[in-house]
Amino acid sequence: MAEVIRMPLLSDTMTEGKIVTWNKNVGDKVKSDDVLAEVETDKATMEVNGYVDGTLLYIGVPAGQAAKINQVIAIVGKEGEDFKSLLDEPAAEKPAAKDTDAAIKKEVKSEKPEVKNEEEIINKEIPATETTAETDGRIKASPLAKKLASEKGIDISKINGSGDGGRVTKKDVDEFKGAPSQPEPVSEKQQASTARPFIAPAFTPGEEGHTDIPLTQMRKVIARRLSESKFSAPHFYVTMEINMDNAITARNAMNEVSPVKISFNDMIIKACASALRQHPDVNSSWIPAKSGTDGSEFIRQNHHIHIGSALALPEGLIVPVIRFADQKTLSQIAADAKQLYAKARDKKIQPNEFSGNTFTISNLGMMDVEEFTAIINPPDSCILAVGNIRETVIRKNGAFDVTNVMKVTLSCDHRSVDGAVAAAFLQTLKKYLQDPVTMLV
Repeated sequence: MAEVIRMPLLSDTMTEGKIVTWNKNVGDKVKSDDVLAEVETDKATMEVNGYVDGTLLYIGVPAGQAAKINQVIAIVGKEGEDFKSLLDEPAAEKPAAKDTDAAIKKEVKSEKPEVKNEEEIINKEIPATETTAETDGRIKASPLAKKLASEKGIDISKINGSGDGGRVTKKDVDEFKGAPSQPEPVSEKQQASTARPFIAPAFTPGEEGHTDIPLTQMRKVIARRLSESKFSAPHFYVTMEINMDNAITARNAMNEVSPVKISFNDMIIKACASALRQHPDVNSSWIPAKSGTDGSEFIRQNHHIHIGSALALPEGLIVPVIRFADQKTLSQIAADAKQLYAKARDKKIQPNEFSGNTFTISNLGMMDVEEFTAIINPPDSCILAVGNIRETVIRKNGAFDVTNVMKVTLSCDHRSVDGAVAAAFLQTLKKYLQDPVTMLV
């Protein structure tokens, strides 16, 4: 009997998967351990096996399209076997006909607005108020014509205007063949009082446009989860400044003997893990009512310490997790972090490697960011935003000196963590980073 292959649940946050490529075509022979397709989830690209020997009879979702969890994506069975009845089973959903990659980047441009010539612009911005020569002796001419006549030294009263009512235009001045007049010398005061009006130069506008970019699976999950966090968890923020002089010295010394290079982020992970051991209230999660055994809300205080370290990828943000960080040395943390970051960039990271966090760190210091706030990463109660290490001048012992400081901001879920608890945690974190030897004991 033919076997239905459905879109599997490849991560705890996955709601749908996008077929990146099919490794088999309809009619191909397949074995149980063959990789039929590669699927892009919200976190990584995973492989989907057929788990049955036979012939690939049907492909339900073309490459480039997404399928919901448990949707039929393929059928494997005996060659020539009738499988149409399997498509009518309740769990099967027909794939959407719309190709999500068909409009990857659609450029929309507006038409250029009509640009009027210089004389039209000036005449519009500086309306003429002159009357005709027959009424009061004043000359009727456009502002541009008067300007050109003055520059060429032409007495504009001697020009016969071709415009409406004998109005002198730019064309009349250009075509005038008479001798230029000799302007009378004027004083600086007169020059100031008869200053020429500002004439705006002709302007050619640019083109308006935009690009519509479809959401990746990762970006969809980021939008959903962080929106839920921001609008359901009452955030508050606590900022503290930390002196990093001793941390810089300690890191240089440790990297001389460490088998793997230790970064400042590795030191922050270790310091946070050590501080969480002393402040278990921060190492907690708010559990909503629907998850409780008796239907009530509660706070889950975690006994283990798993530190998530946010990593920016072109597709979005992923949070590899350093498990049992409080029990590991700095060299072990550095090695784990380096391996997980490489897997994430290559889209080879597994679901258990980016889930299970009890506390998260978001570090933008390497991008020269001094201070920022971060949105809590569910199910954590807190996330630490880390800025750069910068030199600053301080007054010490009656003299001025230069020191290195770093600002950190703790975002907290006020349902499970209070302000005093957050402040106490940051004080302990500061103690560890300002005297790194203490967190190695």
